[in-house]
Amino acid sequence: MIVNGYAYPSISTEILEWWLKRISWISTFSYGLNIDGSLINLDDEQIISRANDVGVRPIMVVTAMNDEGMFDETTLIEVLNNEAAKTNLIENIYENITRKGMGGVDFDFEYISAQYADDYVSLVRDTRNRISPYGYLTTVALAPKTSADQPGQLYGGHDYKGMGEAADYCLLMTYEWGYAYSEPRAISPIGSVRRVLDYAVTEIPPEKILMGLNNYGYDWRLPFLNDGSRAETLTLPQAQERARQYGAQIMFDEETASPYFEYTNQLGENHIVWFENEISWSRRIDLVYEYGLAGVGIWNIMAVFPVGV
Repeated sequence: MIVNGYAYPSISTEILEWWLKRISWISTFSYGLNIDGSLINLDDEQIISRANDVGVRPIMVVTAMNDEGMFDETTLIEVLNNEAAKTNLIENIYENITRKGMGGVDFDFEYISAQYADDYVSLVRDTRNRISPYGYLTTVALAPKTSADQPGQLYGGHDYKGMGEAADYCLLMTYEWGYAYSEPRAISPIGSVRRVLDYAVTEIPPEKILMGLNNYGYDWRLPFLNDGSRAETLTLPQAQERARQYGAQIMFDEETASPYFEYTNQLGENHIVWFENEISWSRRIDLVYEYGLAGVGIWNIMAVFPVGV
């Protein structure tokens, strides 16, 4: 089973070494994009070198983000509408991979309008045609769809069937049903994950699919007020420690196959935390075997996955 982990260059040496014993690929997040197809470089040489030392494949992630770190399709559209810029991007990807000793590229372009779905597929296909003869992989991260015509800005630009043909592997981002601005709920409820997989395997060969796993949790204040306030993101060790700190009993919701706990802090404020543990990950990994998938992709590996959460 392939295990891919996403990491920022700021990952600590200790955590990197912990994960390199447990993963197949490491995807460095992320290279930026300019309208002429040039790349905004990422200082990921240390990760690449260590990964290669131990036989883990380093993958470069390419995104289109603005200065605030938000996904912005504007730059990508400029590239897709300009054949010279598109060719330049593909050549820059190839050059970066070969120069740095990487094993492939992962496209993570999100919030793309449906009208550019075919152009995005063509970019992925052309990149694969350019780099695959040299043994490099082309992968793509896809929003968690349950139908081809699913409405919403997150979904329209991601064509499962087209990407299943164009890419070597497709990561399904099967998490974030519970997210920083949502009402408190499980982050990757297993029923929702299963519905995505049910659709995905009708469009993408299962042996090309990586199922997403979230390596984090969220802490919401109660009662939940839909006022734009943000839940606190926790690493799983932080969630474990918070439960210990407040003497909270960790419960397991069978419907979503997700752990959670509630606590009251020193200010008398009530909170609820939804996160992951060994049981919840095990239930999701069972789906990899049930559906015959290639493996999993972990967002992200900036903290260890603690035993006994």
